[in-house]
This record gives sequence, C-alpha cells and structure tokens, in this order.
Amino acid sequence: MVRYKQTTVQKDLKNITEVEQIDWTKLCKKRVLISGANSMLATYLIYTLAYLNDHHHLQVQILASARNMAKANERFGDLLGREDLELVEHDVRQPFAYDGPVDYIIHAASNASPWFILNDPVGIIQANTLGTMNLLEFARGKQVQNVLFLSTREVYGKAVKEVIDEEAYGAFDILESRACYPESKRAAESLLRSYYDQFQVPFTIARIAHTYGPGMEVANDGRIMSDLLYNVLQREDIVLKSDGSAERAFCYLSDAISGLFTILLHGEVSQAYNLANEQEPIQIRDLAQELMTLFPDRGMKLVFDIPSVANKGYSKMGRTRLDTRKLEALGWKPRVDLRQGITQTIQSFEE
Repeated sequence: MVRYKQTTVQKDLKNITEVEQIDWTKLCKKRVLISGANSMLATYLIYTLAYLNDHHHLQVQILASARNMAKANERFGDLLGREDLELVEHDVRQPFAYDGPVDYIIHAASNASPWFILNDPVGIIQANTLGTMNLLEFARGKQVQNVLFLSTREVYGKAVKEVIDEEAYGAFDILESRACYPESKRAAESLLRSYYDQFQVPFTIARIAHTYGPGMEVANDGRIMSDLLYNVLQREDIVLKSDGSAERAFCYLSDAISGLFTILLHGEVSQAYNLANEQEPIQIRDLAQELMTLFPDRGMKLVFDIPSVANKGYSKMGRTRLDTRKLEALGWKPRVDLRQGITQTIQSFEE
C-alpha cells in the first residue's frame, strides 16, 4: 500500500505542487469533493491537496468519498485524524448528500480494468452514468466552481486520423464486451454538457491515456503496464499474451495529476482536454526488454504465450495517439520520462 509519507510519494507531491503554471491559490480555503477515493488518480489528488495544506498552508478542505471504507481507512492511514480530510462512505450509484458548501468536484469513481469489464460491466456503466448524474444533481444545489470528470481516450473509438484532437470522434462496436466502458464515458460527457446547458453546472473533462505510478493496481488488473510491473515486483518471467508489436505511450502519475489540476483550475468551462505523454511511444515487447534492462538482478526472461482467441475485455481500437496541444496551451507538459517513471513506481512498492 503506497503511503502519503513515503519518500517516492513525497518527491512526486513536491514536483506536482511546484508546477509554475498552476495557480494553487484558487484552492485556498475551498472544499474539494473527490469521488472514487481508493483509485490511483484520486489517491494522488487527495495526497496533493494534503501536501498543499502541509507545505503551502492553503487550508483546503478535502471531502473524499469511497465505496469501500475499510480500504479507504487503510489507504489513507497516514492522513486519518486530520481536520482537513473527511472520508465519506458513498457508492456513486446512489444520490449524494452533504450539508456544507462544496467548491470543486472531481469525479474519479470508475474502473477501466479488463477484469472488471468482464465481471462487472453493469457496475462500470452505472458508475459512469448514474454516478455522474448523481454528482451533477448534487452540484446543482452547491454553486460549484467546476466539476472535473475523468474520462478516457477510448471515447474517440476507431482513429479517424493519425493524431487525435478533442473533436476527432470515430465509431466502435457498441455490442462488444469492452463497449461498456467507453460508451458509458461518452454518455457521461453528454450528461455534463446537458447539465451545463440546462442548469449552468460548470464542467471540464480530462480524456486520459495510459497512466501509471505509485498506488496503481498491479495484481490481476489486466492492463499491460500493471501486468508487466507485477512481473518485476514478483521477480518472475514477463509473459506476453501477444507478439508485443502493439505500441503505447505511458504517462507517469505526477504528470497526470498536474494535468488534472491544470484542467480543474485553468481549463475553459465546457471543454475537454487530452491528457497523455506522447513523447516516448514504445512497443510492448520493447517495454518488456526495457524492464529487464532496468532490473537485471531479477532474473526475468521474456516469454510469449499467445492465446488463440483474444480476451474480450481488451480494447481492439489499436494505437490512439492523442494531440495534447490544447492542454499544453494552458502551460502543462510532461516532465517524467519512461525510465524514471518505471523506476519510481517499482521503488514505491518496495519502500
């Protein structure tokens, strides 16, 4: 379990809060509601706000909701008892109520794991649709300054051009098993726009691609970076279920978090922003080789075990290269390269 006080986490939080383009004073004495507190991104969002209070005295009030309170109490053990953090047990599929004022909402309660896509697709749809509507209904009565929705690159479907900007929508098969995730994200984005048009609830959207880092799920997750890092942590051979020719570009967690706060505090209302690190695209087999190079003491070998039928929970859309110039125009840029990010992630699990 990654902890707030770990060296790697503290280094990341320092780097995030020193990003110059973000006006952190906008959060001073504000209350921020974050749903899905147990997820990797939400955890680092909460840690960042706590760090701002500890080192920059912003007096942010953190309202974190989670469905599994036992897991939340364990995850945020270093922060329990603080006056600036309130953990609330809540399933986003149910209406949300809170008496005090709320200035910002970040909806991070969702799941993109292939395991959950195969085993709980209805739950995924509910979290993205009912969950979004419930938080928007709550926001209507609170005069919030912004609702930030964590969406996905998968809303673009099949690539219609080589580099995908925020308006390059393609089609996908709505009857494939994977569709529960991107289709419900698309519906959620439409809900945000509808609540803005009808009730003037402000929103921004982050369309995120391939984020990894401390606190990520590595055991039985099913996403490629999670699976490979789990092999490293277990000191076992790296097993690829394909020829490894697929190309991906990965964004380290601290860069993703600085991007999310940039969108929350500086993004234009009713706009979506691509959030990805496209500086180091890499084929999966080359990523596996890089891991064996970075950690030669683990005795790992690369093994190919290609099934005759592809897993239904995985995306078949292929490589989607995101155009991040819209977010970069707000001052954001990725700062952590792939080797550094991988090394820090492994360190965080072994500290």
